[in-house]
Amino acid sequence: MKKLKNKPSELSYEGFIEVFRDVYEHSSWVAEAAWEFVQRADQKVFFDDIDAMANLLKEVVNNSRYERKLALLNAHPDLAGKAALSGSLTADSANEQAGAGLDSCTKDELARFHQLNTCYKQKNGFPFIMAVKGATKHQVLQGFDSRIKHDTDQEFLCAVSEVHKIAMFRLEDK
Repeated sequence: MKKLKNKPSELSYEGFIEVFRDVYEHSSWVAEAAWEFVQRADQKVFFDDIDAMANLLKEVVNNSRYERKLALLNAHPDLAGKAALSGSLTADSANEQAGAGLDSCTKDELARFHQLNTCYKQKNGFPFIMAVKGATKHQVLQGFDSRIKHDTDQEFLCAVSEVHKIAMFRLEDK
């Protein structure tokens, strides 16, 4: 059992939202719903465990309507995209992309990312999402190349799964 540094059982509403609002990119509604659940729980300390909180947040997302999940996917920035180039990524996204070397792409690599991002979004209606922590830019490009062949329903499920992986990485820092 690994405990969160910021224990949900001890946080005020404002503190809880501040800590957990960006675990799911620009989707504070996930943290808000989790707060409500924790408040109704008999054993609030149960959610001080990373795995328990991760499962709760995951359930909030999984039990949400399709439109809400789609909005969550669309809240994610393109990998090595315009937001990264302009410096307008969230701190978490910037760190994750930099860790994968996406902040040091060559001109040709950036052009390839732009082409893949555009093609993927046109096909699926949401950005390509991959939990890039621990990956290299070459592995990310390979992910693009293999997943671009999937149908949209398959990719939707894959993207949501990747969002959950990203959330788990982010929770480890909370």
